[in-house]
Amino acid sequence: MIDHITIAVSDLEKSKLFYERAFAPLGYSLSFGKEGVFWAFDVGAGSLFEIQQSDSKPPLTRVHVAFRVNSKADVDAFYRVALEAGGTDNGVPGPRPEYTANYYACFVLDPDGYNMEAMLNEPSV
Repeated sequence: MIDHITIAVSDLEKSKLFYERAFAPLGYSLSFGKEGVFWAFDVGAGSLFEIQQSDSKPPLTRVHVAFRVNSKADVDAFYRVALEAGGTDNGVPGPRPEYTANYYACFVLDPDGYNMEAMLNEPSV
């Protein structure tokens, strides 16, 4: 399942206002973000549509897709196999406490340089 998609925008504030208005009829709303960096919109079913200022730093790229998986082993396997398939490391599997306390993820650039993430955001069992 896709957890979130992030796109780079040239004018974050202008895009924020655009999406706030465009998403209103769909029942989507601003969820969280950081002024001047990014904004995340709740688009239902636990998924997010995110916009980021285009000059942001890695691990994000102009297109970023995060796949929600079921276990840390899935994150680790995705990373290993994606690299074997020709991907490029953009963040080894591991905790990402700067996101949330339970976030575990990896980042791999696909052959075109797009950032693919496998992630888990649930308490350890």
